[in-house]
Amino acid sequence: MEREAPTRVHDPSGGTGTVHRMTTKTDYAPGTPSWVDLSTTDPAAAQEFYGALFGWNYDDQSDDPTNPYWIARVDGREAAGMMAQPAEMRAAGAPPVWVTHVTVADVDATSGQVDAAGGSVVQAPRDVMDVGRLSIIADPTGAALCAWQAKTHVGATVVNEPGSFAWNELLTPDVERASAFYHQLFGWDAHPLEMGPMRYTEFRLGDQPVAGAQAPPMPGIPPLWVVYFAVADTDATVADAKRRGAQVLAEPMDIPPGRMAVLADPQGAMFNVIRLANPPS
Repeated sequence: MEREAPTRVHDPSGGTGTVHRMTTKTDYAPGTPSWVDLSTTDPAAAQEFYGALFGWNYDDQSDDPTNPYWIARVDGREAAGMMAQPAEMRAAGAPPVWVTHVTVADVDATSGQVDAAGGSVVQAPRDVMDVGRLSIIADPTGAALCAWQAKTHVGATVVNEPGSFAWNELLTPDVERASAFYHQLFGWDAHPLEMGPMRYTEFRLGDQPVAGAQAPPMPGIPPLWVVYFAVADTDATVADAKRRGAQVLAEPMDIPPGRMAVLADPQGAMFNVIRLANPPS
C-alpha cells in the first residue's frame, strides 16, 4: 500500500485520467475490485465485532435460511458481506478470511482463461440468486479471489469512507509471477515502486491504480488477498479492536497514503485499517 496519497486513493471506477475520490458507487468497470466479504467460523460474533468497530448494520440477503448471507451497511449503503465458513473449509482447518471480488464482464470467459494463465479455478462459475454470477480462482502462487459478474448487485455502494473498503492488496512471495497472471486475466499493468528496502507493486488499469502487491510482511502468512478498511482514527480503532478481542499484527504506522495497522479479528481473519491522508471530500 505504499502509494503517493494525492493520486493513489482507491477509486474502483476503473477509469483513466484524474482520480476522482467518489465514495458512493453505482457501477464498476471490468478489472476493478468491487466487493469484499468475510467467510468466518462464527458469524454472530463477527457481526458483533465489526458492527461495534465500523458501525455496521446487517440484513440477510439470502433466500436459503440454512445458508444466510449478510450485507453490512454504512449509512444504508452496502459496504461488505459476511457468511459462515463452508463446512469443507472448516474441516480442512482453513482460517476465516476476507475475500476480494473483482468485477468482470463475463465470468465464464474469465474463468476459461485461468488455467492458461497459470492459475486454477477453485469453484466453477455459478449464479448467486439474481444478484450476480461468480467463480473462485487462485493465482499461480495460491492466493484466491472471486471473479464477479454483476446483475442486480454491482458491489459496494460506498468506498473510501470510514467503515468501507479503501484498498485491496496481494501478499505473495512471488509478485512477478502473480503479476503476469493478473495482467493476462484482468489487464492489470504492474508498476514496481521502490520504498527503501521494501519493494511494492501497484497494479493499474491504464493510469488508474486498482490494487497492490508485496511480499508477506511477516513469516507464516500464506499467499492471500487482504483488505484495507478506511477509519477516522487508526489508533483509536486499533485500541477499540484490542478491547474487543482482536490481535494486533502490526501497530499503527504512517505510510504515504495515511496511517495504517494490521489486525486479526477474534476468529482469526486478517484485515487492515487506514486513516487516509487525503480522505474524500
